[in-house]
Amino acid sequence: MIDGQLFPLFEIETVWNTRADFVLAEIRQAIIQLRLRPGDRLSEAEVARQFGVSRQPVREAFIKLAQARLLSVRPQRGTLVRLISRQDVENAHFVREAIEIAAVRKAAERADEHAIQGLRDLVAKLALAPANDHGKFMGMDEAFHEAIAQSGGTGHAWRILEGLKAQLDRVRFLAIDDVTPVAAIVAEHSAIVDAIERHSPQEAEDRMRAHMADILVSLPRLVDAHSELFSD
Repeated sequence: MIDGQLFPLFEIETVWNTRADFVLAEIRQAIIQLRLRPGDRLSEAEVARQFGVSRQPVREAFIKLAQARLLSVRPQRGTLVRLISRQDVENAHFVREAIEIAAVRKAAERADEHAIQGLRDLVAKLALAPANDHGKFMGMDEAFHEAIAQSGGTGHAWRILEGLKAQLDRVRFLAIDDVTPVAAIVAEHSAIVDAIERHSPQEAEDRMRAHMADILVSLPRLVDAHSELFSD
């Protein structure tokens, strides 16, 4: 059962199209950040009470989260947070790598001085992020990767990717500071920007590919260390 400290999670002001969208985004973040852990049971009525909404938007959010394989909705038996599927993580990484490699190549071809300075500013902010605030660090990391896509004119591809990588994001959150030190992540980001600034698509691709490989290399160790969170 969830407690009253889980919501709301977002620190920035966001405009939501519907209440269901808001509830969906909040619960999704709680699952990704392991505030809601695999096996936790969710009550439609309790979630509706915490958000101050009717049960209908919560029901809609649960259905979409089940489609994303984050929740298991079992009629008459309750709704549970799903275990992390290693196969889902590997599939999501495959899709993400394909999109991000294409995006960073476009950025190296098209990014102007303003866009490059924006990327450098994001790297600098990431370096100053509180070491113990993994949620904030991951949010800033996401902003950096989205900015790369925007600088190359592929922002729409990033928005599509966001909806596909929730399982991977759960592992990425788990891995912060446990697999790759924050300082190393910042250095890798800086190297990617250097390649973009040199307008070298191949170097940018190589840097991005190496940066993204960390999580798959470390996945077996994460599964062993946190076996209670994984299903396979």
